[in-house]
Amino acid sequence: MSTPSSPTRGRPARIDRTRTVEAALDLLDESGLDALTMRRLADALGVQVGALYRYFATKQDLLTAMAERMAGGAADAAGPPGDGDWSERAARLARALRTALLAHRDGARVFAGTHATGPNTLGFSDSLVGVLREAGFGDGEAARALYAVTHFTVGHTLEEQAALRPGDGGTPEAGALREAVAAGTYPHLAATLPVLTSTDFAAHFEFGLRLLLDGLRAVRG
Repeated sequence: MSTPSSPTRGRPARIDRTRTVEAALDLLDESGLDALTMRRLADALGVQVGALYRYFATKQDLLTAMAERMAGGAADAAGPPGDGDWSERAARLARALRTALLAHRDGARVFAGTHATGPNTLGFSDSLVGVLREAGFGDGEAARALYAVTHFTVGHTLEEQAALRPGDGGTPEAGALREAVAAGTYPHLAATLPVLTSTDFAAHFEFGLRLLLDGLRAVRG
């Protein structure tokens, strides 16, 4: 006798675009990007793989939708016009994007490989460009600054998540780096090892973000 919880008996499981993306994000958090396949997602939803292609023609389309979902709410971090100095408002946006990507395992890897054009992603971009234009940056400068801030944030978070990924052979572990430096003649690296091997990624991020925003301030003049 079939039960309502059985995905293989009775009426077919009902899915839609929203539920599919949510299930994909759950699988991402559980197993990581490399293990996320359309077949595993279909199994989790209790449907045939073909049912997924009604909503996403390719896995890349699915990843783009996942990236768009991740960016939800990031645009609000800037606050209303006049809510702080332009550089602080821009910093809040960058921090919000990093936080959104860190909220999911391999979040930065998913986001980096997509070019979403949904309201969450475009809203974030529009907020950052708006902050810069309101501060007196030209349109071209604001557009390139958007790329610079976004690329820095995503790239930093990629490295951060790779370093913290267990057993995946990502960035060199602190012990391996110390041994390599000690085995050679690298006096400057030896002097800075405490910071180079630090896992205080928030501090690393804030330092780089400050350099970037100070550079933008110099561009504006």
